[in-house]
Amino acid sequence: MNERIIKDAIDYIKQIFQYDYSGHDPFHTLRVYHMATTIAQQEKADVMIVQLAALLHDVDDIKLSPKTHLSKENTVNFLNKHHVSAQTIKIICDIIENVSYSGTDSVIPPSMEGKCVQDADRLDAMGAIGIARAFAYGGSHNRAIYDPNIPYKENMNKTEYQNNTSTTINHFYEKLFQLHQQMNTKTAKAISKKREAFMKTYISEFLAEWDGIR
Repeated sequence: MNERIIKDAIDYIKQIFQYDYSGHDPFHTLRVYHMATTIAQQEKADVMIVQLAALLHDVDDIKLSPKTHLSKENTVNFLNKHHVSAQTIKIICDIIENVSYSGTDSVIPPSMEGKCVQDADRLDAMGAIGIARAFAYGGSHNRAIYDPNIPYKENMNKTEYQNNTSTTINHFYEKLFQLHQQMNTKTAKAISKKREAFMKTYISEFLAEWDGIR
């Protein structure tokens, strides 16, 4: 049963995200799934709950499926189809609800399972992969790479963050450089430290090259 539902969930997200070019393709979900599994094993969390929540964490995301975001319709329908108990469905939906970064309104998940999934999703926004995903998302939403005349914004709440249309470079200051300090687990903190350092080195080099004089 466990192997079958995981396989079906992987097939499901491949179908949903196969044509996504914003950094939320199936490979993103699979990386979150693998990372969340590793963190769950290290942190002694319920691996099965973590794996299902990780695989389904974007199917009702407000950016990708705004019509089902509140109801978690895609998640609920998939889990009901596989005869998952109502209690487990609620646990998974609660985890998914708390995963996303929401500026100063970001939530620390109450369960270890939720912490594992949130950490895994945020780790995929960091490092070399995170840099690539940031520019892919910005390009797919017609955002400028950088404009020195547009300052980045600090301490945005959920509404301000979701409505913000800044540049991709500003996104590093507005979100990505905040993630290391917000990791929940020891496992994720160790990984995020290295990824944050890589991003800061990259941004430093980017800004040094911006004017084309070096």
